[in-house]
Order: sequence, then structure tokens, then C-alpha cells
Amino acid sequence: MQLLNIYHTMVAIATILFYILKRRNKMKGNKNSNDAKWTEAEASTWIGLVQAQQSLIDKVEEELKKEGFPCLSWYDVLWELERSEGGILRLNDLGKKVLLDKYNVTRLAQRLEEEGLVERGQCPDDGRGRTASITQKGKKLRKKMWPVYEKVVREN
Repeated sequence: MQLLNIYHTMVAIATILFYILKRRNKMKGNKNSNDAKWTEAEASTWIGLVQAQQSLIDKVEEELKKEGFPCLSWYDVLWELERSEGGILRLNDLGKKVLLDKYNVTRLAQRLEEEGLVERGQCPDDGRGRTASITQKGKKLRKKMWPVYEKVVREN
């Protein structure tokens, strides 16, 4: 939960920066927001936000590896599946939630299925689409990984 609060704060800051630039351009009479030039403070804030996020992700990855767990992308997929309605998502939707392109989410879902953490199936609404659903084994692994993830976030 703490991590979600941090993430939401980061998104809020990025959104605020976007609207500050947009408003400043309107005040200057610029119709095209692409003409916006960031101030030094705005650029520094954005860079700090990106660096903080990357540093935290690197630390979480390092700690998960040290504790013998799979990488963070496995956790992210399991978490999104577990919190979705019925524990199932279309692979395209799953990819959007975890910011992976179609090929990578398909490959990752295949690896998770080989480990018994998810099951893949046909999308009931569209025969061409594929779904992934979390298994009990997947839920157990995600729950074991969470304390490591949470500890890193709380300490950093």
C-alpha cells in the first residue's frame, strides 16, 4: 500500500508539472503546448522524480534477487492479475498495466505459466485474444515477495 501511495504521488507531481507548463503557455499566448520550454526548476523536479523512481526500482530488484525471488516484472504481473476482477486479464490489458509491449508480456506470461504461476487461455469475447489468470501458486509467490518489496520502499 505504501508503494502505491508513492507511485500516486509521483504521478501527481508529473501531472502538476504538465499542467503548469500548459497554463504558462496559455498565459503567454502559445496555442501549441509543444512550444513549452521547461524552467530549470521544472526540469530538475522531473529529473529528480525519474531518478528517484529508477533508484527505488533498482534497489527492489537487487533485494528480490538477493532473497532468491524472481524479478520485479514477475511481481508486477502477479499483482495486476491478483487485483483484477476474477484474477484474469487480457494480455494486451495486462501489458498496458505493467508497461510492457505485446511481445514481452506474451513471453513473460509464458514463463509464468511454465512455473505454474499463471494460466493462459483464449479470450471469451475475442477468439484471437489471449488471457492470463493467476493461480494459487502465483498468489502465494506474490505474497512471499511483498515483504521484501515493502521493506525496500519503506527504507528508501
